[in-house]
Amino acid sequence: MTGTTRPLRSPLLWSAFALLGACGLAAARADEPTAPIGPSQVRRLSEAQYRNTIADLFGPDIKVVGRFEPDMRGNGLLAVGSSAVSVSPSGFDQYEEIARGIAAQVTDKEHRAAQVGCEPGPADPKGLACARRFAEKFGLQLFRRPLASAEAAAWAQRAVQSGEALGNYDAGLAAVLAGMLTDPRFLFRIDMPGRDRVAIDGYSRAARLSYLLWDTTPDAELLEAARAGRLDSPEGLSAQVDRMIASARFAGGVRAFFTDFLRLDEIETLSKDALIFPAFSSSVANATREQTLRTITDLLIDHDGDYRDLFTTRRFAMTKALGPIYDIPIARDGWYMHEFPQGDPRAGLLTQASLLALHSHPGRTSPTLRGKALREVLLCETIPTPPANVNFAVVQDVNNPTLKTTRARLQAHLDDEECASCHRRTDPIGLGLEQFDGAGQFRTRENGETIDIRSQFDKVDFDGAAALGRLLHDDEAASTCLVKSVWRYANGRDAGDADTPSLEALTKHFAGDGHRFPALLRSIATDPAFYAFPATPRRSPRQVAASRITESSR
Repeated sequence: MTGTTRPLRSPLLWSAFALLGACGLAAARADEPTAPIGPSQVRRLSEAQYRNTIADLFGPDIKVVGRFEPDMRGNGLLAVGSSAVSVSPSGFDQYEEIARGIAAQVTDKEHRAAQVGCEPGPADPKGLACARRFAEKFGLQLFRRPLASAEAAAWAQRAVQSGEALGNYDAGLAAVLAGMLTDPRFLFRIDMPGRDRVAIDGYSRAARLSYLLWDTTPDAELLEAARAGRLDSPEGLSAQVDRMIASARFAGGVRAFFTDFLRLDEIETLSKDALIFPAFSSSVANATREQTLRTITDLLIDHDGDYRDLFTTRRFAMTKALGPIYDIPIARDGWYMHEFPQGDPRAGLLTQASLLALHSHPGRTSPTLRGKALREVLLCETIPTPPANVNFAVVQDVNNPTLKTTRARLQAHLDDEECASCHRRTDPIGLGLEQFDGAGQFRTRENGETIDIRSQFDKVDFDGAAALGRLLHDDEAASTCLVKSVWRYANGRDAGDADTPSLEALTKHFAGDGHRFPALLRSIATDPAFYAFPATPRRSPRQVAASRITESSR
């Protein structure tokens, strides 16, 4: 291949990013018409979704090389933050480099026959017909909806012209593909209105379903169901939802939700003091995340278990790398399910190393961080940020000869009225987990003192992590929080007052279905409200941006 294969930037590209980014902070123009629908939701693909999509469309051997702009949490969830982030100029340059690398691989000698499938010939000397088939194939797959005839013709013409300029036909195809990979319609999921302008159209439904249940792009069958209008009927929608939940790919969607919900993505940047925790490393950290996700899918999918049992289960996924953390001699290779005996301190997610290590300091535990995470993540409560003038010196001084244990040092916070209002909600919970150090390893003593794990959770006494897990199992707030979090994850936004009836109904059905997670996702995915535009009296700037993209692409 000769020349430089650069993406072809569609005429909409820079205006679209400007509308989705900098102009998102501006007020809507006074002369913008008021539509009978709410704003078209625009959600940027996460790095994981981008990678999953590329693997599904082009094969797992296509390498995605480059740095992505970081995702942003919105009230605790990356899925909510995806509705607020856009792409900066530097971020677009990064997407461009990634796209060029992917396009070069897809059109190289090893992959061309399977991916392109045609070439110029006597009946198509310039390769225009081949380029059009190429554009139509990948336009449907990448934009998650078919190209308009004129649009396909324009992409094909650009491919031929680029190939001529670069002196290589395949280089022109690669340039078009890279252009598609940097197009807003690929990088963002943009809800388009259906004919009634009350709900989103079939292709938008397909994308919502696929990224919710599989965390990747719609497959051919789902796109065909969208084209045929089958996703617009309750029967057709239910058939596709049931198919997708029965698929092995459903585990990927469940893993994606719990990675976001439990903030397991933050393990990628987790580090510990190697002198204090020599058994902990980056590979061990990654193994702790995988352990938690495998434990969750084993219970919730493989055994269709009760969500609440995650707080009490003694069945943990285990692998050799975690043996030193859990003090278990493991000779076998690969993952297996390990059952801790009754009476063992390990029981439930609260005693897994992923959460224990994630919500600790690099060199010591933190009952405050652990209690805060439990309150905010698992119970959907809000813990205020500490004032800037708080003095943490007493808590951080692990060498204080008179305050040898974390419990004793934390008492300083409880004795300070300004701190106590928050610390009374976090510290008692975290103190019940103190038998697990900052790396998640079990211990019974701290600085020679026996660790006291007796504490209280909402005025109820408990003794240790296993007992705390049983309290969470029976706490309705934990189940209600999960429903709310799944709803926010699915919708990409926070719930408003108008959404309260839907959330209450989902919570009731979740309990009635035995707290089964697949049933909860099915309830959301088959609910007409999931595909309806939220009512609004005025279009937002993001709706204006999406509508302009919509109109320009028709």
